[in-house]
Amino acid sequence: MKRLAYAAAFVMSAGFCAAGTIEDNMKAYAGTDLRAWLADPKVLAAVQAANVARVGLTLADIEALEATWQAEIGKDSALIKGVTESDTAAYLRAKVNASEGTVTEIIVMDALGLNVAASGITSDYWQGDEAKFQDTFGKGVDQVHLSEVDLDESTEAYQAQLSFTLTDPATGAAIGAVAVALNAEAF
Repeated sequence: MKRLAYAAAFVMSAGFCAAGTIEDNMKAYAGTDLRAWLADPKVLAAVQAANVARVGLTLADIEALEATWQAEIGKDSALIKGVTESDTAAYLRAKVNASEGTVTEIIVMDALGLNVAASGITSDYWQGDEAKFQDTFGKGVDQVHLSEVDLDESTEAYQAQLSFTLTDPATGAAIGAVAVALNAEAF
């Protein structure tokens, strides 16, 4: 309830800008800047490599990886470093920094919804059980999911998470998904 009140106060404080306009602006930003950033060959190659490496993982395997991730947050973890310290993760951090506060986080996921690369440490390794993955990759190419604007307690900013399916440029097939946290105050 508290978050709903904060979100309503934010939307009302925007005054001149209706919530639909903020959503439209976020989607327009995704259609231009974000899609171009995430169509970078290094991002797509990382997703395709993860898809090959993770063939055959079962739900039990994924749940074990998720448990390992959560247990190792804040520790020297090879699993977490593989997602947050790769060349692709550095590329994502550079894009977040270049956005000057518009983008607060980027998470790239494979075909199972597992993190491939992220601009920072995420609370979950497996995004496959969440709308950001299910409403994009789970529904095919050209899918976009925009969460509600909410107060993010870690960044103390109103933000929404915009997600979309990643595709192989050669085949047009869905290969993964991406979730981008957008600072609503920038829109």
